[in-house]
Amino acid sequence: MNLDELKRIKEETLRTMTPRDEQPETKIVIGMGTCGITAGARQTLAAALEEIRVRNLTGITVAQAGCMGLCQREPLVDIVRPGSQIYRYGDVTPDRMKQIIHQHIVNDRPVYDWLVGTRNSAPER
Repeated sequence: MNLDELKRIKEETLRTMTPRDEQPETKIVIGMGTCGITAGARQTLAAALEEIRVRNLTGITVAQAGCMGLCQREPLVDIVRPGSQIYRYGDVTPDRMKQIIHQHIVNDRPVYDWLVGTRNSAPER
């Protein structure tokens, strides 16, 4: 993806973003530190924005963060919902990002196999 394509995506996103005074239901935070960018975080970010646009989803904010501390698992993505734990996904490719949006955000079923960190483990069964 080149700079012009990223600028176009940014402009489209800014036009359709949730107003700041409204609390979004869901926040997608993508690690965009040097390690994340090197591992493909820009493509993951673009896939998230495109999937939200294609599905015409609302109440979702996509944000960028710096280094998230697990460089070996980049790109990292956090899914933050009010009243819920933070789910951190590792090794998030563009295809995985689309699946996370479909399964976790739309259908409220985290993809436990892709979660990283001790606080984000699957509930006891």
